[in-house]
Amino acid sequence: MEKLKQKFFEKSQTLRAEVKRWSKEKGDVQLDTVSVRQLLGGARGVKMMLWEPSVLDPVEGIRFRGYSIPQLRELLPKGDGTEPLPEGLFWLMLVNEIPTEEDVKWLTDQWTQRSNVPEHTFKALDSLSPDTHPMTQFVLAISSMQSTSIFSRRYADGMSKGEYWRPVYEDVMNLIARLPRIAAYIYRRTYHKGDHIAPDISLDWAANFAHMLGNDSEDFKNLMRLYLTIHADHEGGNASAHTTHLVNSTLSDPYLSFAAGMTALAGPLHGLANQEVVKWITNMLDALGTDEPTKEQIAEYVQGTLKAGKVIPGYGHAVLRRPDPRFMAQKVFAEEHLPDDKMVQVVWKVFEVVPPILQGLGKVKNPWPNVDAHSGALLMHYGIKEYSFYTVLFGVSRALGVLASICWSRALGLPLERPKSVNSQWLRETLEEKA
Repeated sequence: MEKLKQKFFEKSQTLRAEVKRWSKEKGDVQLDTVSVRQLLGGARGVKMMLWEPSVLDPVEGIRFRGYSIPQLRELLPKGDGTEPLPEGLFWLMLVNEIPTEEDVKWLTDQWTQRSNVPEHTFKALDSLSPDTHPMTQFVLAISSMQSTSIFSRRYADGMSKGEYWRPVYEDVMNLIARLPRIAAYIYRRTYHKGDHIAPDISLDWAANFAHMLGNDSEDFKNLMRLYLTIHADHEGGNASAHTTHLVNSTLSDPYLSFAAGMTALAGPLHGLANQEVVKWITNMLDALGTDEPTKEQIAEYVQGTLKAGKVIPGYGHAVLRRPDPRFMAQKVFAEEHLPDDKMVQVVWKVFEVVPPILQGLGKVKNPWPNVDAHSGALLMHYGIKEYSFYTVLFGVSRALGVLASICWSRALGLPLERPKSVNSQWLRETLEEKA
């Protein structure tokens, strides 16, 4: 090992052991406003952000402006389908009102009118190898549209702080309108040799997305409406939401703020997990040599995964302490539309097998499935089998919540986010003083 690398390794391993000891032995010690455990544990549970669109309860799960997912499936307008339209959820998150069918139709028309993607964005995508990960393409496409930002232009021209929200709102509406076209373009160029499908402006936002992906069945359109609704927000503390909020607090425009949030969503501990679930199940079926495994076979494979020091993708959540309501909503959809699908049945068996095993370990706070544990099986049934694209779908949906929130951030005049950091010497000396 080269000299500098060796020195870094030795120094870091010494401090790593000390940090681990502090967390274990001094975790409850209070340091001004936070504990040692919170300081070392990624600020877990520290209340330090105002976020309007949704609140996450550890037991009840996500609530959008106070409404649960089952309530939203009943109350939000459905248009021509059987599932709530994402337009309705955006309306609710932005203004805290359940919209009417007329309201949602107006919003659909607005997004249709605003959906033209700049030609240079397509050229930027086409300059990349089709082998480029879809999330990399997605981030590039979003960033490339920054040149069209109304906020950036208005800020450069000079405007009062009280006016910031107006161009931010316009950018948010334009960006959301364009995302399905961009995501579908990435999908078709990456997996279908650039055989693109033109938009159908007679369709709602999610149904048109389904159409451009290449599946015009009514069931798939309804799945897209449900998928884009339930993935839209998960309060502000998750990595993609927090990143979007942080970057926008610098007065970066919505394009750059959202692009930054999508780089966070692309991480394996966040949005990329939906890709990892399908990979894990596929590998399990290959290893077992069957697409109809028994619960006993699944349990044995799960135990092997854990013994190898790996996690079970799609299980566990930083906040939730019950099965994710978003998982359950997808399960209900599957029970209604595709109960005989073999992959779906495997997902359900895993749901029965994994939680008791994780509970038996004695150290897992949440052994239940999260949203990622089910979404891949549904997408595969309808022909979207390329799981490296799944996080892009997640990103299109997540735009609704994080972009609604930055409208509020600028309307409320929230300040630049700037937490205080400390070094290990400060922490060591502080713990010595308290001891």
